Amino acid sequence: MDFPVWQLGAFGGGFWIILIAVLHVYVAHFAVGGGLFLVLTEAMARRTGSRPLLTYLHRHTRFFLLLTMVFGGLSGVGIWLTISLLSPQATLILVRSFAWGWAAEWAFFAGEIGALLIYYYGYDRLDPKRHMLVGWLYFAFAFLSLFTINGIIGFMLTPGDWPATRDFWDGFFNPTFWPSLVLRFALGLMLAGLFGFATALGIGDEEARETMLRASSRWAVAAAPVLLVSGWWYVDVLPESVRDFFLRRASEMAAYRAAWPAMLLAVAVGSLALVSRLPLPLRRALAVCLLLVGLGLVGAFETMREAARKPWLIEGMLWATDIRPSQAAPYEAPILPRAKWARTHDVTPDNALAAGADLYTLECLSCHSIDGPVRDIRKFTRHVGAVGLEAYLTGQGKLFTHMPPFLGSPAERAALAAYIAQDVNKMPPAKETPVEVTPAEVAIPAFDPEKASHLVLAVGELGVVALAGCDGSFSLAVPGNGLRAVVVKRDVLPEAATEGLTVRYAAPDGAKDPAARLEFWKYAKALVGKELAPNVSVTGLSPDGTMAVSGKLFTAAGIPVSPYEASGKVNPYPVFTVTAADASGATVAETKVPLGVSTEMGCKTCHGGDWREEGDSGVAKPTAQAILAVHDKRNGTTLAAQAASGAPVACFGCHPDAGPNAAGLAGRKELLSLSAAVHGFHASYMAGLGEEACNRCHPTAPTGVTQAQRDNHAAAGIGCPRCHGYMEDHAISLLNFEKAAGKAAAARLLAPLAPRLVATSAAVQPRAAWTQLPDCLTCHKDFTRPAKDASAFNAWTKDAAGLFRNRTEDTGNIPCAACHGPPHATYVAVNDYGLDLNNVAPMQYMGAPGVVASGKRCDVCHTIEMDGDVHHPNMSK
Repeated sequence: MDFPVWQLGAFGGGFWIILIAVLHVYVAHFAVGGGLFLVLTEAMARRTGSRPLLTYLHRHTRFFLLLTMVFGGLSGVGIWLTISLLSPQATLILVRSFAWGWAAEWAFFAGEIGALLIYYYGYDRLDPKRHMLVGWLYFAFAFLSLFTINGIIGFMLTPGDWPATRDFWDGFFNPTFWPSLVLRFALGLMLAGLFGFATALGIGDEEARETMLRASSRWAVAAAPVLLVSGWWYVDVLPESVRDFFLRRASEMAAYRAAWPAMLLAVAVGSLALVSRLPLPLRRALAVCLLLVGLGLVGAFETMREAARKPWLIEGMLWATDIRPSQAAPYEAPILPRAKWARTHDVTPDNALAAGADLYTLECLSCHSIDGPVRDIRKFTRHVGAVGLEAYLTGQGKLFTHMPPFLGSPAERAALAAYIAQDVNKMPPAKETPVEVTPAEVAIPAFDPEKASHLVLAVGELGVVALAGCDGSFSLAVPGNGLRAVVVKRDVLPEAATEGLTVRYAAPDGAKDPAARLEFWKYAKALVGKELAPNVSVTGLSPDGTMAVSGKLFTAAGIPVSPYEASGKVNPYPVFTVTAADASGATVAETKVPLGVSTEMGCKTCHGGDWREEGDSGVAKPTAQAILAVHDKRNGTTLAAQAASGAPVACFGCHPDAGPNAAGLAGRKELLSLSAAVHGFHASYMAGLGEEACNRCHPTAPTGVTQAQRDNHAAAGIGCPRCHGYMEDHAISLLNFEKAAGKAAAARLLAPLAPRLVATSAAVQPRAAWTQLPDCLTCHKDFTRPAKDASAFNAWTKDAAGLFRNRTEDTGNIPCAACHGPPHATYVAVNDYGLDLNNVAPMQYMGAPGVVASGKRCDVCHTIEMDGDVHHPNMSK
């Protein structure tokens, strides 16, 4: 924020520091281990009186001097130049905080230069004893240089008590100091052996050559186990959060973690092979390969160390963006006015992309390149539009802390997202086009209150069942919906009748073959553990069938339903016919009921891809695979490979789910419930939104193909937050329940969330998914109209028996939903599919939309005029 930025484009993202630093560190470690190699090899040569070894050592010293002093010195200056340009704030802090440390290191380096020059040019001029003394002095200076640099570099990752004490020694002897020193010194010894191979193979005298190859092999082989053990020691002293991310949640580090012991083994095996009687050309090739493996070890360690340090340049003090947290507070305030070198200082519709470019320079450029070899921003974002990128930025640095949080206002966040999508990835601006929905034609069954002996009230168990529709990759819910019906025998005192009656349901012609367009049945064995005949549900039902008697009700749990008609048309509301017949088979009552089911889940917004069907519904395979890849990356699973091999996963098979479409699978008790896991994870990325957060994932968008939120609440402008809370509140309620059950993952997902409807997370009442939901009577006190600002949030039903869909009126005979309609589709229900489809029962029995029997229409069931509040208080008002 305080310094100009070096614009690098394709070679940004730390390319130059990686290139220069890895080569410099490679040579610098050799300078330390190689110094000890010089004096011990000289001691061996003088002890044995081997002139060929002394001649070799002189030549090796010349190579050593040129490589370590010339290239090492120049690359060291290159590092200072590069970091001062890329991270001036970090450079300033390190110089100021460790001024005397740097002074000492530069003094030690000057001692290295002088000692090595004397050692080389005095090779035949000094007596052996003094020459050896100079060699030991060189090694001492080199080791002290490593000792000093190691403390400062370690401070950047683990500053220890320094932030509190500001004591030089607290920062210097930080938690990673000793394991890092052991590891780096062992690495230097190994590199000494590897470079020893390369130069020893040029010895003409065979005996001397073999002697040096054996000696070099001992250096390399002995260092390998020390590097392995010190590497684990180093990881063990990292802060718990860093260690957890490094070992378990940073899948990009898995290759480096696996490569480290593999390369150590390769060095050991290759070193032993070099002392065998292989042909000389093959040995030379092997020596070069081992030098490259050594470079790989250095690169792997430095990469892992840098990854462990993210999102910081200096832990707790300076982010990788070269911005101090104290500069950025408050994080949600506009940052462009505080950025001294930004070209724009506010965001307007006319300059949004220019402002986004400045924000990219300020907050992205330090780690990302554009079309470059290092962390190419296009690689990570080209599949996502501006809305998805805005969600990424919202959640950045919350659950996964390898990136700093986004700093800036919502307008600035939107500007950066638009810049990356439009300017960097060349995507056209997103335009939300409402889906064209044709109103459904529903033939409302006739009802004559003068003649009818019975009536049947039927309702879907859920207003709409949401599916992903990508069962070849994963399944969030089995396809289908439940059906409940009550047959009322009309009389002066009507009764819910079951004896002698049979109730059947039948799917419309276009919905009798759901397996034709859904892959669930193809993969049923992998998803629910058993083979299923096409169009037969987990509960054994078909699209046409007979309902079972359950108390006063007729039920059909799990009718297979698809939102895709045989013609290919998307239809989330297939209208089923429900017929009640007496013992003779004569029809006594008939009605129709839409069984809502939808695959309109907007995963593509953030995970890329497009709709699977008709441009308006279904999770396409690329999107599904991208979701599994993220799960694998963050949880160490192999779900993407599993699905690609033809064995897709049922999410409810691992994460417990009490919903009616979870196939009865128990899941793994130690894992979060499916609802808690999904909402808890995504809440960090959708914080600050209203009901649009719900609409992005659920099929409730008023411009979508389903428009599932279609009840009288929606018509009155009452959105999801009034009952469920905002996304953050909703997630916290679920996670609080899981946390109370002792599930560790709940605390991690809760940590970045802040409730919006109450003061603290602790004030959000925990609730179990699917069994505890907002209680209708919280707002509708005594069954009266609620106050305008009434909210049902934080007042949950005690258990599943209190759910609206499971409740009955006061006589215990009629389900509330039978008269009021299903959840999220209570009467009067309105969407673009028309009044007839959404209000079949009231249109059939009253000739108008509304709660069945409302407006004192007791004659729907009663054969005489009635008065009084029989079914619940205040029903006649």
